[in-house]
Amino acid sequence: MRFLHTMLRVLDLDAALDFFVNKLGLVELRRDDYPEGRFSLIFLGTGDPGDSAQLELTHNWDQEEAYPGGRNFGHVAFSVDNIYETCARLRDAGVTILRPPRDGYMAFVRSPDQISVELLQRGDRLPPQEPWASMPSQGEW
Repeated sequence: MRFLHTMLRVLDLDAALDFFVNKLGLVELRRDDYPEGRFSLIFLGTGDPGDSAQLELTHNWDQEEAYPGGRNFGHVAFSVDNIYETCARLRDAGVTILRPPRDGYMAFVRSPDQISVELLQRGDRLPPQEPWASMPSQGEW
């Protein structure tokens, strides 16, 4: 058995791509538009060799209201080379760090569609570092 992908329905495709590609750093692998069904499927990946897992963004063209749910989905998780640098880059791009990496290992942010995204330090935890070590959590993740 091999893991293929996780699917997320997104309301605003441009905002979702800005978050997942421009801010988080995923790459668009392929896009399939289905005019007859009025939806698009956009597959994203990390670009890391050997990492075949994908994130499928489903954009229903006629959807006008946010999808219900949120926390019942859980989250998607990505390992990062440096949790502090990643969080700083996201924060500088306007992303709210909901659960800062106080422990040098784990942080949470949310996509524009309120999907929780967990970021985990690859390898060993990093030593505690400010401003993260004393930063409180906020909201839900």
